[in-house]
Amino acid sequence: MTTAAPVATAGTEPDAPARAAPRRLPAAFLVAGAALWLVFTAVHLAVSGRWWLWLAVDAVPPLAFVVVPLTLGVGAAVLRRRWRTVALLATAALLLGAGQSGINTRRWQGGDGVAPADAVRVFVWNTDYWDEGGQTEALYRVLREADADVYLLQEYWYARTAGPTETALERLRAEFPGFHVVAAGELVTVSRLPVLRQAPLSADGLPPAVADAGDEWRYKTLRTDLDVGGGRVLSTYNLHLPVQLSPDHGLFDRDFYRVLREQHAQREPQWRALAADVTANPHPVLLAGDLNTSPAMGDRRKLPDGLRDASYAMPSLYPASWADSPGWPQWWRLDWAFVSPGVRVHSYRFGAGQGVSDHRPQELVLSLPDR
Repeated sequence: MTTAAPVATAGTEPDAPARAAPRRLPAAFLVAGAALWLVFTAVHLAVSGRWWLWLAVDAVPPLAFVVVPLTLGVGAAVLRRRWRTVALLATAALLLGAGQSGINTRRWQGGDGVAPADAVRVFVWNTDYWDEGGQTEALYRVLREADADVYLLQEYWYARTAGPTETALERLRAEFPGFHVVAAGELVTVSRLPVLRQAPLSADGLPPAVADAGDEWRYKTLRTDLDVGGGRVLSTYNLHLPVQLSPDHGLFDRDFYRVLREQHAQREPQWRALAADVTANPHPVLLAGDLNTSPAMGDRRKLPDGLRDASYAMPSLYPASWADSPGWPQWWRLDWAFVSPGVRVHSYRFGAGQGVSDHRPQELVLSLPDR
């Protein structure tokens, strides 16, 4: 018995660090990962929307700003090593980046109550190059089934062939008799309500090569002032900002960065023209369309002052409207609707593209208070 105790003690003491050693390296990686993600989040908040090169980083799925720090925290808790350090770093990153995540924290507000009898139904949709590819009947079926008072439609043009021709607008007028059809470049607004004023916004400072490319590239916002009745006017801004990335070029392709710079040079004047017009507009405003801007992007700071995201009337916890490829999860919200304080939003949701478009349509019910 005098020799048994020392043997047992000698056998147990080295085992504790031996068992802990395999966990030290993963724990160190978690600490490093949490620190790097915190730095990335801080830099993203400072740089996004201010540096054209960061447009490539802006493509990160917004939900990553919640998923990554939570995953790091759970990993540290499982390992039970350095978890306090990781938890502190991950929490800081989560608090910094939560606003970029796209999670709709205002969904419980429920909108502005029951819609009155004179509420306006609005349907907003990027049609994915109109009916190019032979989806004409499916396109018009989606539009008819929406049964809206106002349609704000984008991508009224073809990507691979010339068109569409004037006959497409004739078909649209025939499908919606009694509606007013306003078209400028790739933007089409169809309204049952009388149109008091129509104007595509001209953006100063566009690059010459882009400015000469035609109305589809020149005009990215179409304003129409609509007579809602009772002396009330609603200004709708039908919007489609240029996409910031080209899927035809990879990160190691020099043209990838050329396209980034060129698209940034076209986006910036459009943002400025939009902000200037909305700021000077005395009427209540609905600004809606494909902004090619995700919740993670700092470009949202360039929106006109005083507008609010209509998602407070949307039941979805994570509203998303676009996927990178058919069948893939929709991680990005690129389609938005914003209203001025004089507009009440009673309901707002993303519908289904029904195989016609890679974008989900936006469906809103809104009203203006009596004068």
